[in-house]
Amino acid sequence: MAKARVSFWRVALIAAAGLASVPASAQVLGPDAGACNGGQGPAILATVTGLKDARGTIKLELYPANETDFLEDDKKLLAAGKVFRRITVAAPATSVARLCIRVPRPGRYALFFGHDRDGKRKFDFWSDGAGFPGNRKIGRSRPKLSDALIQVGAGVMQTTIRAQYLRGLGGFGF
Repeated sequence: MAKARVSFWRVALIAAAGLASVPASAQVLGPDAGACNGGQGPAILATVTGLKDARGTIKLELYPANETDFLEDDKKLLAAGKVFRRITVAAPATSVARLCIRVPRPGRYALFFGHDRDGKRKFDFWSDGAGFPGNRKIGRSRPKLSDALIQVGAGVMQTTIRAQYLRGLGGFGF
């Protein structure tokens, strides 16, 4: 019996660290899922690991790949005719999610992942989670553009993003 407990905790820790593999058949979430499932692209398929819980919503946001526009207000970007795209879905009942977001054309972009746990639609660094393709530790300072950059070709670009939270560990049950 002790052996079973060790195995359970080992699996739980691996999943919390975002090292658990996700089957390729796992459901792709979001209104753009067809772009990733069909492989037609251009699109980004982001596997997000380490989700803290199933509260609230999760989202991907696509920004221009420059310092001025990175994390800028979406209304300002759209009014200026700049690239901005957001997909939002309910947080899944697992610690791993696969999200698809279409991109307007092949090129370089900045990608942001957010977990809005309290449903207020405003980032609260005390409770909400975030992540970027670079997976460097975020902390409380403004994220660096270099951590968010992603190059997308004509097909589907795959990336893994580790969800990060200021308080507590990511992963269900912790």
